[in-house]
Amino acid sequence: MAGGLSVAASGTEFEAKITPIVIISCILASTGGLMFGYDVGISGGVTSMDDFLIKFFPSVYRSKHEDKESNYCKYDSQDLQLFTSSLYLAGLIATFFASYTTRNLGRRLTMLIAGILFIVGVIFNGTAQNLAMLIVGRILLGCGVGFANQAVPLFLSEIAPTRIRGGLNILFQLNVTIGILFANLINYGTSRIHPWGWRVSLSLAGIPAVLLTVGALIVTDTPNSLIERGRLEEGKAVLRKIRGIENVEPEFEEILEASRAAQQVKHPFRNLLKRRNRPQLVIAVLLQIFQQFTGINAIMFYAPVLFNTLGFKSDASLYSAVITGAVNVLSTLVSVYSVDRVGRRMLLLEAGVQMFLSQVVITVVLGLKVTDHSDNLSHGYAIFVVVLICTFVSAFAWSWGPLGWLIPSETFPLETRSAGQSVTVCVNLLFTFVIAQSFLSMLCNMKYGIFAFFSGWVLIMSFFVMFLLPETKNVPIEEMTEKVWKKHWFWKRFMDDNEEVIRNGDEKNDKSSFNGNNGV
Repeated sequence: MAGGLSVAASGTEFEAKITPIVIISCILASTGGLMFGYDVGISGGVTSMDDFLIKFFPSVYRSKHEDKESNYCKYDSQDLQLFTSSLYLAGLIATFFASYTTRNLGRRLTMLIAGILFIVGVIFNGTAQNLAMLIVGRILLGCGVGFANQAVPLFLSEIAPTRIRGGLNILFQLNVTIGILFANLINYGTSRIHPWGWRVSLSLAGIPAVLLTVGALIVTDTPNSLIERGRLEEGKAVLRKIRGIENVEPEFEEILEASRAAQQVKHPFRNLLKRRNRPQLVIAVLLQIFQQFTGINAIMFYAPVLFNTLGFKSDASLYSAVITGAVNVLSTLVSVYSVDRVGRRMLLLEAGVQMFLSQVVITVVLGLKVTDHSDNLSHGYAIFVVVLICTFVSAFAWSWGPLGWLIPSETFPLETRSAGQSVTVCVNLLFTFVIAQSFLSMLCNMKYGIFAFFSGWVLIMSFFVMFLLPETKNVPIEEMTEKVWKKHWFWKRFMDDNEEVIRNGDEKNDKSSFNGNNGV
């Protein structure tokens, strides 16, 4: 297998081969992304199926088929939006419990809990007889999302050798995009099965749920997690196994040192608010907010509904959603290849330009061609809109999609890593919930202006990346403070070596509070 050296800031070289066990473990763990993506993609398809609407949302069905309703308002229903968004609200709450299990029980067991929650949620959804069963199923799926999104990115970042950490971590987002594509393909087929095609769509989510559960039973926990929980010899043995070499002492000692610091921290969430942890926290939170305000999930949740709104017929709207799903997968592969070569910042900045321009043009086209009661877009304009949306989706898929998860998972120090990831997932799901619950209402009220709204946010986030986001390419995960934060023009002012963390329930002497350096 390929070998190489990972170089730490101190000059210590961490030898590591790219071993089969690392690749297999990362593939199995990243099936959590497959489940998440399937849940994102499936909801938009089933909510555009008449059989599903007749059973659970008859008022939306009537509105959809009444000519007097505005094209932009056919699907404006809080109940329908709750079906989609309840998953993310449940995930938001579950992530706080997942933070505890990730730190105290390990990444592997947390993934197993996620898989079991997914399976039970699928059973409820596939057999739903009323709206209550449907929502309970979505809530259980949401709890699974909270646990999986907490554990999987940490697992991938910790088990991967430094030089390919970005690429392996993006397997999670790649699986999200594959899940969305599969969901779109399945919806395209099941829309022809009457009256229970929607049950097939919801039930087939059991496949990625079982894959994640089996994967969690097979993989080993990360050395970082084992050492953090005091299982030193087992941690060292796993480190030898995944690195494919005998001499793992330098890397082991560094993880052990980070673990000892982490052991002293009894209140990781309080420590997140300490001055020296604010750069990581601010960036993690803003990345999640910005990721959702690109508008991507509005498009991916509701792609068939959106294309129906623009005048596409039912089959054409599902087919167009399949096309955007395929573009999503292929473009994520670009990120897997390039993230550890060109870096995180370059991908984000290029994508910002591409997303902004595509959304501005979409706004102009829809403003001119889609009115409240137009029958449909002309064939040429319809194709043009699909191309523009694919242009937008491709840019997101090699930038904000994977990097919104990768960067937070690799920047927090070990003592606050689980808590930091919990906040990351929580903020992501909170704003995913906000967008999912409000998008159809926003579409009804803002009409084509909704794309202008999102393009404005893309401009803001691009300036944020340009000035405030440091490059983390090829930096060992336990060396971020020395190599990244202490050298950044703005964030270095927060890296005060005199500040101590909160240990054993007491706040130790924080000299930074006495030296007049009381910035944000």
